[in-house]
Amino acid sequence: MQSKSVAFHTLGCKLNYSETSTLSRMLETDGFVKKDFEEEADVYVINTCSVTENADKECRQIVRRIQRRSPQSLVVITGCYAQLKPKEIAEIEGVDLVLGAAEKFNLSKHIHELAKGDSAKICSCDIEEVNGFNSSYSINDRTRTFLKVQDGCDYNCAFCTIPLARGHSRSDSIEGVLRNVHELAATGTKEIVLTGINLGDFGKGSDGGKHREENFLNLIQQLDSTDGIERFRISSIEPNLLNNEIIEFVAQSKKFMPHFHIPLQSGSNKILGLMRRRYQRELYADRVARIKELMPHCCIGVDVIVGFPSESDEDFQDTFNFLHELEISYLHVFTYSERANTIALDIKPIVPVHIRHERNKMLRNLSYQKMQFFTAQHATQTRKVLFESANKNGMMEGYTDNYIKVQTPFRAEWVNQLVEWKL
Repeated sequence: MQSKSVAFHTLGCKLNYSETSTLSRMLETDGFVKKDFEEEADVYVINTCSVTENADKECRQIVRRIQRRSPQSLVVITGCYAQLKPKEIAEIEGVDLVLGAAEKFNLSKHIHELAKGDSAKICSCDIEEVNGFNSSYSINDRTRTFLKVQDGCDYNCAFCTIPLARGHSRSDSIEGVLRNVHELAATGTKEIVLTGINLGDFGKGSDGGKHREENFLNLIQQLDSTDGIERFRISSIEPNLLNNEIIEFVAQSKKFMPHFHIPLQSGSNKILGLMRRRYQRELYADRVARIKELMPHCCIGVDVIVGFPSESDEDFQDTFNFLHELEISYLHVFTYSERANTIALDIKPIVPVHIRHERNKMLRNLSYQKMQFFTAQHATQTRKVLFESANKNGMMEGYTDNYIKVQTPFRAEWVNQLVEWKL
């Protein structure tokens, strides 16, 4: 019997990419042949995000594209959008299966039971029942590997649907993480990015409800003494969970890179309060100052949301000025979009969409200036660059320890190698 082929498409965060990679390996082990998403395949799997309105629209557009190209193929939708709006997705013409958070890693079993032409099957669940942890990592996709060590979130930020889509905070054990790290080291992986929904909350177990006495600091201490991996990065960590002990440990670590990504969301204490964030701007500034005191060369990325309900011109100016003065390196700017079942829907007045876009543009310009300034500070320095495998029009790129991007003509012998590089 001929093997079925499968193609994957991922929307959203690095966590989604690590999960897609693991799902792909599981199906290949089960006899499926992996195809590129632009090729014809028997089954298409879309791993969705629902952080912004565009992710929902993008999912619909992709299904329509598959319908035109390959109307007889099975289409499976999983991920956050699938958990939040299963009925809405099931009504999209061409969708055959909607898998919620608890069923995502049972993908192979569900595909075998599926037939084209039946009405869309929904295997969703009450998010309160999602309590297992499935480890996952990306491999063969790029030089840097994303390793999921934590999932879910117990915070209740006013703008966010993630707790509804991914459930309570839970994580792998340190033992489980080390097992995955050893597997990755055996494949020749040089750099691992630790990912999670609320990474600093690492330690909450899912092993039969037992409480584990482990935390994020314990994890990175253990990883630092692991053989076989040369670099670790912390993908994103809440400022209230990024304590001085973690900062001080990274500052003296040989393997953890001088690079933090710390969500801020707003530089106005009024807006932070309405967002239900668990800190004020003073704590954030304190964290940045401590990092720069110990690691002046450290790269610091920031998430910001513009146009949150009731954000006045003055509130936005507070955010702009705060970021302008902070010693940060780049911004990820998000335009606020209304999400069903979030507290923010009840906050008034609403910021007009065109003003949200203007504010987004201003902060993206600031981000560009910040990155230019940060890069210029390191001109003429020699730093180690890990080059990636992609050959883009005869060029290759890589990143320094402190996340400065370097581009150079492609040389095969440099792929996945740490090269001393004069900036």
